Amino acid sequence: MNDEAVDFLDIEKAIKAERYRQLNPLAQKGRIVFAGSSLAEQFPVDELLKAAGSDKTVYNRGISGDVIQGLLDNIETLILDLAPSKLFINIGSNNIGSPDYSLDTLMYKYKEILSIVRTRLPDCKIHILSYYPVNPDKESFIPAAERIEMFRTRSNEAISQANTALQTLAEDFNAEYIDVSSVLMDEERRLKAEYTVEGVHLWPEAYRLVFEVLLPWF
Repeated sequence: MNDEAVDFLDIEKAIKAERYRQLNPLAQKGRIVFAGSSLAEQFPVDELLKAAGSDKTVYNRGISGDVIQGLLDNIETLILDLAPSKLFINIGSNNIGSPDYSLDTLMYKYKEILSIVRTRLPDCKIHILSYYPVNPDKESFIPAAERIEMFRTRSNEAISQANTALQTLAEDFNAEYIDVSSVLMDEERRLKAEYTVEGVHLWPEAYRLVFEVLLPWF
């Protein structure tokens, strides 16, 4: 990815964070918040809740392309300002897909986020979503060379290791770790090809299955 593309992505993320900041005063406190990257932002949770007959309010504060440092930098806007009663977090998949990925660094920053939330919002129920599996063999519009880079570190082995670490972190912070991976896996424990756009991001049908797993915690 060239510098121009990186700069554009950073600008887009900053615009979304500012948009959320301006919307927060209109939001009701004590509701449900989803925070994370594109896998959170693209979750059609409002539609799924309405289809399930629920009138609960969810504020989706996901930002496509975000990494865990981005959530940490904008934690006031994306989480704390809303004072949620329940928080669902799905952040770090872009870190796993980065060339400089380190599981220790990812968990250290995740711990920082949980520490801040626990201190500032002691009554908030925290739900940590497992990282979704991927499917590097899914045919897509992405050129072969870019696909190789996309899955160089974003492997199902690395995701499994990160999920194991997340379970321990959840226990340490009295948070709920929720396995939303198993329902999406094929017989080889990859993300089912029909559930994904290009091997990483999910179609709404996949989110429906994840929603059914999460529903008891809403």
